[in-house]
Amino acid sequence: MTQKIDAACFHRMIRGGALFLRQNEERVNALNVFPVPDGDTGTNMNLTLSSGVREMDKVSSPSRVGDLAEALSKGLLMGARGNSGVILSQLFRGFSKAVAGKETIDARELAEAFKRGVDMAYKAVMKPVEGTILTVSREAADMGMIRSRQTDDPAEVLAEVLSGARKSLERTPQLLPILAETNVVDAGGQGLVYILEGFLSALRGEAVPEEMDGDASAFGEDRSLTAVAHGETAQSKIDPATIEHGYCTEFIIRRKGAGTFDEGAFRGEIGAFGDSLLVVADDELVKVHIHSERPGDVLNFAQKFGDLTNIKIENMREQHAHWAGTDAPVEQGTAVPAETAAERKSHGIVAVASGEGVVKMFRSLGADEVIEGGQTMNPSTEDIVKAIRGLSADHVFVLPNNKNIVMAAEQAAELVEIPVTVLPTRTVLQGLTALIAFDPDADAEMNRQKMVKALESVRCGEVTYAVRDSQVNGHSIKEGDFIGIYEGKIETVGGSLIATSRDLLQKMLARGGELVTILYGKDVTDAQVKELSDFLARNYPDVESEIHYGGQPLYFFLITIE
Repeated sequence: MTQKIDAACFHRMIRGGALFLRQNEERVNALNVFPVPDGDTGTNMNLTLSSGVREMDKVSSPSRVGDLAEALSKGLLMGARGNSGVILSQLFRGFSKAVAGKETIDARELAEAFKRGVDMAYKAVMKPVEGTILTVSREAADMGMIRSRQTDDPAEVLAEVLSGARKSLERTPQLLPILAETNVVDAGGQGLVYILEGFLSALRGEAVPEEMDGDASAFGEDRSLTAVAHGETAQSKIDPATIEHGYCTEFIIRRKGAGTFDEGAFRGEIGAFGDSLLVVADDELVKVHIHSERPGDVLNFAQKFGDLTNIKIENMREQHAHWAGTDAPVEQGTAVPAETAAERKSHGIVAVASGEGVVKMFRSLGADEVIEGGQTMNPSTEDIVKAIRGLSADHVFVLPNNKNIVMAAEQAAELVEIPVTVLPTRTVLQGLTALIAFDPDADAEMNRQKMVKALESVRCGEVTYAVRDSQVNGHSIKEGDFIGIYEGKIETVGGSLIATSRDLLQKMLARGGELVTILYGKDVTDAQVKELSDFLARNYPDVESEIHYGGQPLYFFLITIE
């Protein structure tokens, strides 16, 4: 019987959970709540947890569970993808807070850490929906708390957590009607069960996959917090004349006392010392990355908040000189040529989009940065942070253009030092509509109001295909059927792409409209585009229509009506 979980055991548990999830990624992906290509929950959770494992593996000779949990939390935070990934990151963020500084954890502390994680996750979601991973994690943690009062064995507590998660998962269709209708359990909850199964197998010392004995390469590309802060400006790409703040400065503050720490105010104050600022904080620790010309001043300021540790200062001018093959550092104060100097803007715009034509539209309408992504390819929090930090702007607007990317975008907004507004755009056409309403001469709040108002004037439809047989909203759907979706609800199903598209258009236009805009995907032929265009001209002569090549995957037609 194991009375305590030490650092080595905790490390095995996390890696075991990550590997169990990775092995079952496609099973989680298959649990779609709609029969559309929305099956990326397993992928998002896998990529998120893998990011946490990579960060955890960097902790050299760990002797405390708290240190590993902190690193895991930071990695999850930066690697979070999709709603499921963001929620997973918050579950372990709360867990990390509960075990911070602890060398080992016992059965009661393990249960309390799971409970703390659930509290953190619920706070992160504006409108929690029961019957999801939130429910599964909450009911599992409650079972763990009960068992922790009856035993001192962490394995027994974890077994009860897993049992509670399995039982809760089975009940998710009773709480979320769409799950019952499609005869599946919640995908995120199933992913969490796989993680807990891996935890328990490792804790019990049971057989685990051989990959668990490998290094972090099993979990993908190694990307550090510093890489996030630097974005794409690797030293080999830096023009030394543009280095205004020459010292890359990193450190951790171990905060003094238990007083309230105002993370926003701290960012604002320390940001005055330089640029490329990144601050990640929890109840006891604050990790800081900043480029400054006077790192000593930065450290003196930071020391007011607590003890400093893990201090690293690098002279970026010397680094560049070394890379360039010369020992001569670049002279400070060299003028930056006008054509290479980035002009700072009042507003910057980041959009998420997929498809050659769609990306071109966003850029032509003024998007400064377009992140490649969308359905089944959600960008991570880290990707969005990099895009925001890559802009020279006082305020940045983010257009997620997918309901599963909004939470990652909001999490990214909390990690950067400049104000960010995340618009609630659920489709690329909503994003384009919002961007058309953008006024570069208006202030941030006025633009937010204008863009949100513009979204209220459009109705969105999509034509895609089913990935499996199911019954949804009274429709009997077979794998490969074409599906017409209107405002998130399946309206029509058929075996013909054009017939299904025509039917969807008729249902949408039955509610009125003066302008129809259609983006057609990469798998649509010219003949099909002409057929749909002729249908509109023939049956709706008073309605203006625009049809453009979007090149988007998965969706044959994206439609808006104004």
